[in-house]
Amino acid sequence: MKQLFFVVMLCITTTFAFAQHEQHKNHDNSNSHDNHGHHNKEGNSSQWSSGRPDGHAPISVMGDHTHHRGGIMFSYRYMTMDMRQLRSGTDDTTTANAHANYMVAPVDMIMNMHMLGAMYALSDKITIMAMANYLENDMNLQMRNGNQFSTSTSGFGDVMVSALYSIFNKNRKAMHAQLGINIPTGSIEAMDVTPMSMGNDMQLPYPMQLGTGSFGAKLGLTYLGQSDKFSWGHQLTGMINFNDNDQDYKFGNQYRFNNWIGAKAGENLSVSIRLEGVLIDEIDGVSSLLNPMMVTTADVANSGGTFINSGFGVNYMIKNGGLKGLRFASEISTPLYQDLNGIQLKQNYNLMFGLQYAMH
Repeated sequence: MKQLFFVVMLCITTTFAFAQHEQHKNHDNSNSHDNHGHHNKEGNSSQWSSGRPDGHAPISVMGDHTHHRGGIMFSYRYMTMDMRQLRSGTDDTTTANAHANYMVAPVDMIMNMHMLGAMYALSDKITIMAMANYLENDMNLQMRNGNQFSTSTSGFGDVMVSALYSIFNKNRKAMHAQLGINIPTGSIEAMDVTPMSMGNDMQLPYPMQLGTGSFGAKLGLTYLGQSDKFSWGHQLTGMINFNDNDQDYKFGNQYRFNNWIGAKAGENLSVSIRLEGVLIDEIDGVSSLLNPMMVTTADVANSGGTFINSGFGVNYMIKNGGLKGLRFASEISTPLYQDLNGIQLKQNYNLMFGLQYAMH
């Protein structure tokens, strides 16, 4: 918690100082700025604008901007998450240590996710957003006797529908709030054959499931700033699960604090760096279909934790021609700090690619 608090204060202080410097510099040059309209030449508008290569957050940040009335944007993201090496708290551990209390321990896991999104601005104040995803989970595990096996699941996950409300957009600063509803369309009954199941499909542990099984609320607040060459932002979000699902548990609430700075590297290209703090609560309740002594991933004590992640991204925007408004983006993120509850696989890296196409 101390590390996360330090990150929060560092990000806020650094960005405030940067913003004050840029505001002073822009004030000195204010006579050359045209302060009327939303889509003037870059650097000449009094409003924060998404219509520049650094005008979107890194591709892994969702709900980072709103649109003007009638604006539409479609997006596709592909993410691969690599997890390997067991960790307990902040220390690495071994499968042998895990086997002292569990018959099976995970060795590594890869999760691939395809995400489709759409945004539509009902007005300059309200933008609605919907996101759906398709997941592919693959996990390798090791038994006490040294034998290894794998399990896999795939299918559609939960659907998120949100409204973004623009609080203000002036002096090249903007703020908006998010209120979203998680619709539990993803399965929590994913099954596979294991050496212990005698050739039959059996219920797989919590990390291998495709959805939450619970309705939930996504709450968020995003602050954006811009200068002639830079864009930056802070985003605080919380994912709160309301109800126990059909198996009498609910996944832990998640709280994220994202911070990023993007720099123009040309008329069409920008690069970004990102720092993120994440708190994930333990799973609340237990599934009667799982034996918590069988494998670490079936024990709710081995869920949740605190993370500090860093990211580096690239964003390319087509500004002319028939494909005007199309963006190509990518980001790789790696953990700087992980404090995991119980024994879990630690995160190795996340890699995300995306396409975004905006129409006005």
